[in-house]
Amino acid sequence: MDYSLAIDIGASSGRHILGHLEDGKIVTEEIYRFPNLPDEIEGHYVWNTERLFAEILNGLKRAAEIGKIPSSVGIDTWAVDYALLDKDCKLIPPVFSYRDGRTEGVTDKLHSRIPFEELYSRTGIQFQPFNTVYQLYADKLSGRLQNAEHMLMLPDYFHFLLTGVMRQEYTNATSTGMVSALGHTWDEKIIEAAGLDKKLFRPLSQPGETVGEFSDEVAAAVGYRAKVILPATHDTASAVLAAPLSGVAPYISSGTWSLLGIEQPFAHTDKDSMSFNYSNEGSTNYSFRFQKNIMGLWMIQQVRHDLGDSYSFSELADLARANPTDIVVDANDGRFLAPESMLEEVHAAAGRQLTVGQTAYCIFNSLAKCYAQSLEELESITGEKYDTLYIIGGGCKNGLLNELTAKETGKRVVTGPSEATAIGNLVMQMTGKKQIKNKDEARELIRNSFDISEVVL
Repeated sequence: MDYSLAIDIGASSGRHILGHLEDGKIVTEEIYRFPNLPDEIEGHYVWNTERLFAEILNGLKRAAEIGKIPSSVGIDTWAVDYALLDKDCKLIPPVFSYRDGRTEGVTDKLHSRIPFEELYSRTGIQFQPFNTVYQLYADKLSGRLQNAEHMLMLPDYFHFLLTGVMRQEYTNATSTGMVSALGHTWDEKIIEAAGLDKKLFRPLSQPGETVGEFSDEVAAAVGYRAKVILPATHDTASAVLAAPLSGVAPYISSGTWSLLGIEQPFAHTDKDSMSFNYSNEGSTNYSFRFQKNIMGLWMIQQVRHDLGDSYSFSELADLARANPTDIVVDANDGRFLAPESMLEEVHAAAGRQLTVGQTAYCIFNSLAKCYAQSLEELESITGEKYDTLYIIGGGCKNGLLNELTAKETGKRVVTGPSEATAIGNLVMQMTGKKQIKNKDEARELIRNSFDISEVVL
């Protein structure tokens, strides 16, 4: 049996999922899972990449322990965050999290050198204060780049630790706000405007390309050799690849973040797209995911944490269903990005104290209304009306949120697969190994292999 191993690291947890083809279906098996949250050190949110790489190795070892050794491995993570390396290819710590506030005030300084309108027209990437271009400019201003010889997005950094080979993968690179939407390469004008050294930016590699084999050190540690094949290393790009879309249809990749959009062969860089804060992120074969970032399940995840993790997510959903409320907050307000207490922040935005069930309902209902508004914006920009909305990712298991979304949007809502990111990662590896021909064949396999259901109100 030829196994592929997807290592899908999200902003709240990571998982190792084995996959293989059998009788015309994709068969998957989760073999390892670990928690992931940024650490707070000296007032900054940072990632413990040493611990994360140790967890990557733990999951690789687990494959050997169960006798299912993969021939290929690929890693995806969230976007925008990166590692800096010195001339000896050693990490320059810390590795900042996008939730850190160090870009406050930096965005305006960069916009004085190159206006956001020009950034958007060149890249099609929506404004987010944590976009890589602002993080790197903050590094430039602080002097952190003085000894930096290499910049690798986090999946590229972990692939480097596995193989000793440096690559910069295309889909995640587009999230930086520094890749030309027309040329599909690094935009030199933006790099120059930010005063960044061109040596940090390598030729971009496409999903499906081989990075290299495990280094001798890694092979000795895990007990076998495998080759690293690039998935779409931005987790959302992998997730959307696994969406069972029929024609051009909107999707929500529902996880810590919710990403709502459509696939397009070209980028929308007009003023309407910019004013609605839509983004054009790279996908496979140089296509685009024209989508909007919405705060997502981060809010309920943090409320659960504020409550001492004493409720399961299903219990919170049950409490919400039993305690509906008309109170709505702006789910995309920046106040919810990294508050000291999400519970208190939601109550402050609501203007009153809420019970646990009311708080959960408020969050789910507010998200659904945000989805509906964003979908109206999408239809306005594209001039199209869509009948069906596809929800993929872990959030598609939240029945109440799905029902509220169907009610607010008025669309037919189809859900699944829940492990879309890992599945998309796997099918890209299989494509690289010539086991799957293209995206259309991959999606047909996915429809036949996983639970896809329609929301009934």
